[in-house]
Amino acid sequence: MFYTIADDLIFYRLLSFIKKFSNFELKLLKYFYKKTNGIYSESIILIDQFIFFFVKSEDYFNSKQYLKSMRRELTNKKVLIIRVERIFINVLFSFFPDVCIHDIKIDTNSKSNQKEISIYFLIAEERGIAIGRNGDYIKVVNKIFKNYINFENNDSPLAIKCKFMN
Repeated sequence: MFYTIADDLIFYRLLSFIKKFSNFELKLLKYFYKKTNGIYSESIILIDQFIFFFVKSEDYFNSKQYLKSMRRELTNKKVLIIRVERIFINVLFSFFPDVCIHDIKIDTNSKSNQKEISIYFLIAEERGIAIGRNGDYIKVVNKIFKNYINFENNDSPLAIKCKFMN
């Protein structure tokens, strides 16, 4: 892994989460608070069948123990708990906690000539987990970075791709 200063400027960008709650998300906020015995979710994002609860780093492991029971109760939804971080690369790793990421690179898309973040995996199954069924998970992660996260220097977010290391 060889990174340049330009790569560091992209990976270590500061960001913040947009906090807008619908009525259903407010109910989920209350549900999460009661279910986790007083842990407050900083933000909730509901996209398609995914529910993302964003918690502070110090509350992450305490709230993670309630994840299985929340998934059983919210059967038609995919529930995830993500750490709230202020640095882009840390948030990126938080979205993929259960997979072994081999490398992360900044590549240029040959068709659009735009820069994109490529996450490389050594094992095809790990890449499959990161992408999700029919690519649903990686599409939702890209939507979150596009619509729910602000970058401090007002840059537009980069597309995130998952690739298999040959």
